[in-house]
Amino acid sequence: MSKTQFNISGMTCTACASAIERKVSQLNGVESAVINFSTENLIVQHDLNLAPIPTIIKTIEALGYGAELINNDLNAQSKVAEKSHSKPSYQNQIDEVNHRLIISLIFTLPLFYLAMAPMINLPVPSFLAGEQNILINALTQMFLTLPVIYICRHFYINGFKALWKRIPNMDSLVAVGTTASFSYGVIVLFILAYGFSYQNLELIHHYAHELYFESTTVILVLITLGKSLETKAKGKTSQAIEKLIALVPENARVLRNGIEVEISIDEVNINDVVIIRPGERIPVDGEILNGHSSVDESLLTGESLPIEKVTGDFVISGSMNKTGSFEFKATKIGQDTTLSKIIQLVEEAQSSKAPIARIADEISRYFVPVVMSLSVLTFVIWMFLGYGLSFALSAAISVLVISCPCALGLATPTAIMVGTGKGAEKGILFKNGPALEVLGKSNAIVFDKTGTLTNGSPAITDIILYDTQLNQNELLRMTASLEQKSEHPLSEAIITKTTELGLDLYDITHFDSRSGLGIQGQIDDHEIFIGNTKLMELENISVEPVMADYLRLSDLGKTPLLIGWDHAVKGIIAVADTIKENSHQAISQLRAMNIDVYMLTGDNERTAKAIGKLVNIENVIANVLPHEKSAMIKTLQSQGHQVIMVGDGINDAPALAQSDVGIAIGNGTDVAIESADVILMQNNLMNIVSAIQLSKATLRNIKQNLFWAFIYNVIGIPIAAGLLFIPFGLKLNPMFAAGAMSLSSVSVVLNALSLKTFKTKILAVDQLDYNENISLTELPTTIINNEKEGKKMKQTLKVNDMSCQHCVKRVEGILNGFDGIEAVFVSLEDGQASFTASETVDVNSVIAALTEAGYPASQITK
Repeated sequence: MSKTQFNISGMTCTACASAIERKVSQLNGVESAVINFSTENLIVQHDLNLAPIPTIIKTIEALGYGAELINNDLNAQSKVAEKSHSKPSYQNQIDEVNHRLIISLIFTLPLFYLAMAPMINLPVPSFLAGEQNILINALTQMFLTLPVIYICRHFYINGFKALWKRIPNMDSLVAVGTTASFSYGVIVLFILAYGFSYQNLELIHHYAHELYFESTTVILVLITLGKSLETKAKGKTSQAIEKLIALVPENARVLRNGIEVEISIDEVNINDVVIIRPGERIPVDGEILNGHSSVDESLLTGESLPIEKVTGDFVISGSMNKTGSFEFKATKIGQDTTLSKIIQLVEEAQSSKAPIARIADEISRYFVPVVMSLSVLTFVIWMFLGYGLSFALSAAISVLVISCPCALGLATPTAIMVGTGKGAEKGILFKNGPALEVLGKSNAIVFDKTGTLTNGSPAITDIILYDTQLNQNELLRMTASLEQKSEHPLSEAIITKTTELGLDLYDITHFDSRSGLGIQGQIDDHEIFIGNTKLMELENISVEPVMADYLRLSDLGKTPLLIGWDHAVKGIIAVADTIKENSHQAISQLRAMNIDVYMLTGDNERTAKAIGKLVNIENVIANVLPHEKSAMIKTLQSQGHQVIMVGDGINDAPALAQSDVGIAIGNGTDVAIESADVILMQNNLMNIVSAIQLSKATLRNIKQNLFWAFIYNVIGIPIAAGLLFIPFGLKLNPMFAAGAMSLSSVSVVLNALSLKTFKTKILAVDQLDYNENISLTELPTTIINNEKEGKKMKQTLKVNDMSCQHCVKRVEGILNGFDGIEAVFVSLEDGQASFTASETVDVNSVIAALTEAGYPASQITK
């Protein structure tokens, strides 16, 4: 199935949109057709062979509307540049509507004065005043009406065409109502002429004030005014995209053959060297080659403070360079740039339809035919009751012009457009309308641990000294001097810290890596040992005095490295994947919002509980294999939860896809981002709180819009029909009915625009109140039993000398390197590795590979 997007012209209300959706959906080969009345975009999922694009366009044109293919394959930067040079489409609509409004007013104002002045004793020109000039006055009113009807002729062209095709819309209501009003005025004109011909003064006096020409023009003017206000308001809902489009500069300075040249951004190629000076916007994505600066990425990521960029850092198109100058290599251009993808995501989200919109769609489908039937019924009832043609016609016209399917149709899409736009401003990208709606309804959220709750890279968390002759920097220098020779991932954390502090390293005489134990080396007269308790015991270094600290750090999910020489442990350096600074605050806020919070991790139970305690998560699910994450989501869903999944890695993609709403961290993998429904541009978990609150606010706004649209029609139509006339003598003039109809659409759009003021609400919670009652949550999993299943069997190996989670990762890597091995799970605590292997896998070869890597292994049998 292909997804094709069309721009639809000629729509005037949601009845038009519903008719197009219905007809296109009926085509053979079309899976779905969704139209957004606010953006005038139609998205069709279809088989290109069974339902080619020309067939779809022909079907839409046969209904009386225009359809133009939107070419999403164009270079995105070209599209941005093109849009930045041309007027926004809504501005063209505003100009057109305003032109009609001004011309109409020029003729309507004198007409209205002529019709109303005699009633309130205002002077009129002498040749139009008095009984003898009534016919001339009436003819003048008719001739003032004709230009207004002509300038607003689209109401009649579209309305009667839709009526003829049996898909009546709002234009049909206006066209029928004003045509009846004008036709009645012409009939009265002939009656007046008849009266003057036969000197029937009674007939003349009776019909002198029965002209409805002013009602015709005022109705057209008020509806046109409403359209003008509505279009202006709708234009404001698209400002988020306009702001993004405006970020792209037209030109870029690049080095070509060593010479600096200025070219269009369309001409920038991958690997071009681009030069950026202070105050300039960055044209494409790239990697800084030399120079440094602070870069403002606020309009893209929502990050308020400029970010310091140095050689090796990446910059994104559209961001503003603040202070320094630098050169960078273009890595992404055109539609692949971050900004282009953001614009595409926001456009798609604004063009999509939320599930709640189906209510309005279903009502809009039958709305206009029902209103026209009610109008006829109103006319018949008042005629039957003997109130005369004029009264019955006035009530019937009021019913037609007060009814407003537009308010219903605008209720959902305008709120979604503003909501997704506001999200984009805050660095929260919603991929579609359903995600924006469902997020606010969800009652459970599941976090992956590594890279989501934690930073995803090890760092030093604690330095403990046991020798009064030492200080922390000295211990770091000695440790880093050995660790620089090691390939262990924990070494990187120690080297990084030493570099940050500007400490010089010692020369070492020799170095030895002890697999599964640690490392050792000679510094001056000292033989230094760095590793686990087994290494210390083998070297006759007592660990008894430090075991309390060692176990405490282990219980906190950290990896303690013992550093010893001269038969004594001199210190402990603890390394861990550190918690993101706002993880605890975000989790506390989510819990305060009555959302159940879960954490999934492959860590053992002790480490999982420690991390859960640090971030205030009660429900911790440990020992979870990557392929089991989606099963956990399914289990929660089977318990009645609507589940949000937050992740950043490749192994999170199935769980993100399985969840009701998947949220990917913006610095995560492309696979995770593709599988997610919401993308956070900042690596800030508080944006999850903002996203949920924005979703709730948008959903609340949609419900308000639908409520007022429903109530307006439920109350307005009976009043227009004359329900209050018999008991209270109240009758709604068609002109007031037209004004009310116009204002209803405007009020719905203005209410949607109130979302622009959205701010994240921080709930009152104790930020330091760590949860002491962490429970390991047990959910049914899909772990394979130790039995044959077809040609596969689960194997369990005893693996020795693993000392930390990085050893676990190495063992996992070795096992995953064998063809035929899957579902690998390594337990540091138990010293075991389990996996599912096909019968072609030689277990002895696996054992040999592990042993050779420094992890002696043996098979565990029943």
